Amino acid sequence: MPKNSKVTLGLPHSDPVTESVADLLTLAEPLDYKSSRMSMGLSPGAQPAMGKGLLPSPGDEEGRPAWNSKLQYILAQVGFSVGLGNVWRFPYLCQKNGGGAYLVPYFILLILIGIPLFFLELAVGQRIRRGSIGVWNYVYPQLGGIGVSSLMVCGFVGLYYNVIIGWSIFYFFQSFQYPLPWAECPIRVVNGSQAIIEPECEKSSATTYFWYRQTLNITSTIEDSGGLNWRMTLSLFAAWLIVCLAVIKGIQSSGKVMYFSSLFPYVVLICFLVRGLMLKGSVDGIAHMFTPKLEKMLEPQVWREAATQVFFALGLGFGGVIAFSSYNKRDNNCHFDAALVSIINFITSILATLVVFAVLGFKANIMNEKCVVENGEKILGYLNTGVLSHDLIPPHVNFSHLSAVDYQEMYGVIKTVREDSFSQLGLDPCVLEDELNKAVQGTGLAFIAFTEAMTHFPASPFWSVMFFFMLINLGLGSMIGTMTGITTPVLDAFPKIRKEFLCVGCCIVAFFCGLLFVQRSGNYFVTMFDDYSAGLPLTVVVMLENISVAWIYGTKRFMQDLEDMLGFRPYSFYFYMWKYVSPACLTVLIVATVIEMSVSPAGYNAWVQELASEKFLSYPPWALGVAYSLIIAAMLPLPCVFIARHFNLLSDGSNKLSVSYRKGMTKDLSGLEEENESRFILGKGTPSPSPSPMPSHRPYLGPGGAQEMTNTAGYGTGTPTKTGYQNIHSPESEL
Repeated sequence: MPKNSKVTLGLPHSDPVTESVADLLTLAEPLDYKSSRMSMGLSPGAQPAMGKGLLPSPGDEEGRPAWNSKLQYILAQVGFSVGLGNVWRFPYLCQKNGGGAYLVPYFILLILIGIPLFFLELAVGQRIRRGSIGVWNYVYPQLGGIGVSSLMVCGFVGLYYNVIIGWSIFYFFQSFQYPLPWAECPIRVVNGSQAIIEPECEKSSATTYFWYRQTLNITSTIEDSGGLNWRMTLSLFAAWLIVCLAVIKGIQSSGKVMYFSSLFPYVVLICFLVRGLMLKGSVDGIAHMFTPKLEKMLEPQVWREAATQVFFALGLGFGGVIAFSSYNKRDNNCHFDAALVSIINFITSILATLVVFAVLGFKANIMNEKCVVENGEKILGYLNTGVLSHDLIPPHVNFSHLSAVDYQEMYGVIKTVREDSFSQLGLDPCVLEDELNKAVQGTGLAFIAFTEAMTHFPASPFWSVMFFFMLINLGLGSMIGTMTGITTPVLDAFPKIRKEFLCVGCCIVAFFCGLLFVQRSGNYFVTMFDDYSAGLPLTVVVMLENISVAWIYGTKRFMQDLEDMLGFRPYSFYFYMWKYVSPACLTVLIVATVIEMSVSPAGYNAWVQELASEKFLSYPPWALGVAYSLIIAAMLPLPCVFIARHFNLLSDGSNKLSVSYRKGMTKDLSGLEEENESRFILGKGTPSPSPSPMPSHRPYLGPGGAQEMTNTAGYGTGTPTKTGYQNIHSPESEL
């Protein structure tokens, strides 16, 4: 700006005022305020006009912490997206939904909704450089509740997710002994002299008993809390201590942790794959896994579960993706990042599936051989007692080295000849396929099936230590992203809070809230939170994210913003995905989720000690109320913020521009030579005959502060109007 201009000198002039104070200061072209929601918001119901981009202008990138390297950032995103679900959820879904055929709908939906929505979150976070709350306040203030709902879901998930890390820590330290403590059933001494195997263990298995009785010491119903389990309480404390130390310095500390926590699981998975392929029966497991059942692809349930897995595998809606990307440079190629992280996530799921079924194939062979031996002894006993005739046994069968093939032949003959009384013999078919078809997921896979398989490994303690250390690192990477999704928007909104105090405070509060999950009945609450706290709320959150960008702000303008930021225009493919395909897929997913919740009985699998087995029980009324209150609490900010801002009961926060924008404004002002450069007052002039380009219902609020200045001439309205130039030196987040 010329230093002798009328604005700088504060002289009256008669030129129509068509530009805001910020435009005059930065020598920018006049902004189309009707199309800008990020700078100063819109009146309720106003539709954005096609024009300049909504997103803040680029400024100096200093002032907000940044990743030390691109590798550190990619590892952080990979560590957040690749979690425990890749190891124990994806293999189960493959087995359940057609083996190799399940990969087809999964990959299609990854392309249609996974990568586009992941790219959208990366781009918005990187351009606006704020956490989830600030980002959606900019895009459309009335949907600012999106960020609050994301924060709520992060809180709920973080509470129970860290409990799983605590369980892994407990198993990790229990693995430093030989034999492993879950390798054999414990012996109980009766009457001081008689030794018997623990009945609960004998009815189930050694690993099952160790999990339910010695680890969780679980009660038989959710209504019986049983008090705190002190060993799990200590494990939970250790888990929160590790998380606190990892995130206490923001990305400066968590970024360094990610170098190890993101890479180490791949080392373990590759080691397990190599070792697993050397085990007997591993090929059977892998072949069973990838044998496609093409008819499954026609079932809607398969596509719904594939969409849900794609959705949660990438961490969409949690706020962690946005928070991590907000520390990027503005010109970072987030399109490449979205594709790279999504592909790494998919490959990791495939790798984990190979490992799981190689090990489970080995376990299935062990269990099948055990079944053959036990039932062979039964047949031999029936032969010795005359219940069965020796004529039924093929002459080549050798009971001392009974193979599965020979047993199947005997079983078929006996079943055919003794058809009427066959059931009384109590013989099992001992079919390997049946053992492989036993679907196991979640904690049942990690803490029961996999641990049982590892007891048959040579040097089993070493592999057990490696496995549970891998689970700790997988969980830690996801927890760092979850905690960043909580702390970043809070620090953006309240920059004077020290991040160290906030992180420590959050971890302390979360630990005490997490005591709910380390009661003896705590596993049932983990299941409840896993089923209800995240699924439906997160799907709705991402749906609204998509709508706010693609339909309210406008896909064409967003594409133009991306071109300005990246230096190239993204493929038109993304335009149609954001505009039509992704919203349609998310709508179908929401409807399907609601229908499933309505049709499926609400309950949990309780461990009944007397039966030594699981039994499905319905939630009591109070527990059902808690379950549905989780959904309501997570989604309540959406209508509350919308209503409050629609009726002007809550400021929209859209004037709190990003750090880079404020820095850019400060830098532009530093070149002004007048002594009074911190304040500019427009003189009186002739009212413009044209309508004001700025909404008359609210003043222009510049970046940073809250003070307003009065322009008595108005902006083409003939009435006094306020125009704001706020304090651009407001403190910024230190995260």
